[in-house]
Amino acid sequence: MNRPAPHPVPSRSLPPASRWPREHLGTLLALAALVLVFSLATRHFFSPANFRTIANQIPSALLVATGMTYILLLGQIDLSVGSVLALSGAVVGVALSQGHWPLPAAALAGLAAGALCGAFNGLVTLRWRLPTFIVTLGTLEMARGGAHALTHSQTLYLGSAIESLADANVLGFSLPFLIAITVVLAAQLLLTRTVFGRHVIAIGTNPEAARLAGINTRPVQLAVFVSTGCLVALAALIDCSRFQAANPNAGIGLELQAIAAAVIGGTSLMGGRGSVVGTFIGVLIIAVLNSGLAAVGAKEELKRLITGAVIIAAVIADLYRHRRP
Repeated sequence: MNRPAPHPVPSRSLPPASRWPREHLGTLLALAALVLVFSLATRHFFSPANFRTIANQIPSALLVATGMTYILLLGQIDLSVGSVLALSGAVVGVALSQGHWPLPAAALAGLAAGALCGAFNGLVTLRWRLPTFIVTLGTLEMARGGAHALTHSQTLYLGSAIESLADANVLGFSLPFLIAITVVLAAQLLLTRTVFGRHVIAIGTNPEAARLAGINTRPVQLAVFVSTGCLVALAALIDCSRFQAANPNAGIGLELQAIAAAVIGGTSLMGGRGSVVGTFIGVLIIAVLNSGLAAVGAKEELKRLITGAVIIAAVIADLYRHRRP
């Protein structure tokens, strides 16, 4: 019996490497404009020391936003990343301060906690075909509750048990920043140079067409959720090292920052279009905006208003990008 030819997977994928500068030209110009404005507004903003400070503050946000980029590329969303960060940090904190585990073992426990949360999100979503908005909203509450239960709603101070990770640096750039940059490069290469990355794009573009083309969509989606959980746990470890403490209230609002960075960087909320490099630029835009507003003495309410306006503008821009052929 002759079988029908498999349906082709829609080709709405990432642009080739030669087109990357053009694709990211708008966000790069926006970043340059912010740097120029704040450099003119305050004489201390444009300095190598300030730029290194900004770079050393973004590793956690960059790692979480990288995972969120893959989630959005699937056409999904994850609202639980902030709470999963708090839970993973709590696991690390309890292991170090109460269990007196060595740092490598505590770090692996935190990574396992993040991976399990990601697996839970993926399995529940795929098994019962539930919207990830609802599933991850539930995980948000459970993970936050777990963080408070483990720490008894107290900040666990870790001190020298973990500070070495944040203290290490190369030319003024912290080890966590270098780790985050390495993850960004690896994630971008995975997305653009591997079959797995093309499958992620195909599923986000049209999951039914991808399935008919022979792609086993479930393992790909589950791998993305688990990987995101691991990246969030790595961000938790970095936060614990940076603040030398595990805080059950850590990561509140982090999911919105991660989504905003990805969308500002050109990742479509509709799925199937985006890049990790663009997300990196989006993280930089938010970081420069926050640093610049603080440098000029903007009040907290004004900072939130401006940041919110930038996010809305990015979503509107994404809408027009999605409509563009």
